[in-house]
Amino acid sequence: MKSKASAPGKVILFGEHFVVYGIKSILCSINKRVTVTAEKTKERKISINSEIGKLVLEPNESISKIDSPLKPFYYLANKAIKDQNEGLEIEIESEIPLGAGLGSSSACCVAGAAAIFKLFGKISKEKILEHAIEAEKTIYQNTSGADCTVSTYGGLMEYDKNNGFKKIEDEPNFQLVIANSNIEHSTESMVSKVKEFENKNKEKFNELSNLESKLVEDVLKLIKENKIKEIGEKINQNQKFLEEIGISNEQLENMIKIGQISSYGAKITGSGGGGCIFALTNESNLENTLKEFTNNEYECFPAKIDFKGLNTF
Repeated sequence: MKSKASAPGKVILFGEHFVVYGIKSILCSINKRVTVTAEKTKERKISINSEIGKLVLEPNESISKIDSPLKPFYYLANKAIKDQNEGLEIEIESEIPLGAGLGSSSACCVAGAAAIFKLFGKISKEKILEHAIEAEKTIYQNTSGADCTVSTYGGLMEYDKNNGFKKIEDEPNFQLVIANSNIEHSTESMVSKVKEFENKNKEKFNELSNLESKLVEDVLKLIKENKIKEIGEKINQNQKFLEEIGISNEQLENMIKIGQISSYGAKITGSGGGGCIFALTNESNLENTLKEFTNNEYECFPAKIDFKGLNTF
């Protein structure tokens, strides 16, 4: 018997970096997915296969000794079969670019948890999410669980450190164009860079944090009213704040200028320093925005909000 599940990637629309200091962020799941297929085997081995490699291990290996990006899957599989006299074979397919800040790891953990544990009986979304966050901690120890949460439930979500997660029930009809800089970047180094800025410029950082907080509250109202053009203006403002705290660079800013030619607004998404930017569009300017990026030889793709979240079949 096979079990299959898919889960979406995500972008951070607003609030990256400032969220670390207690400001609210807005996340959005996108219709690019990871699909995981799990199957029980008679041989008591855990076999994991994906486009980034293969991992075959006996059960009960020490997680800390496994040096592979596939170890969240091993963690989930090992947990699922610990009382069973059988093994697992796991296949992973992904539409989400790796290492681009679009939540591919979290989508893997969510789809993996669902596909694996469904082989052993009914399981709630809440329990799947719990397993997924545990698995993600094997590679990102300090994860907030935000990416796994938006991947599980889909749509738009607000998150802050004090109040946790809240699903945004509105369904605005915007689309995104996501462009990849293909610049390698490290979230840890960008977080450290912002911390350094905050230490040296406390007054300025507090001012920017207050502006970001107000901007996010304004955006939540604009989402309710489906005011795409005004949301685009807020996206451009947010980008200026990110430039001030030092997570942008010349290539990203060049991409943002290209994105702003035809779209309503464009900004970095995620940790910055590399990875992706997005431009806000709808049907009227989607094609022109894609054309601007492809004419400038940037890898890009259109994305809609994924309102489904986790899907099992």
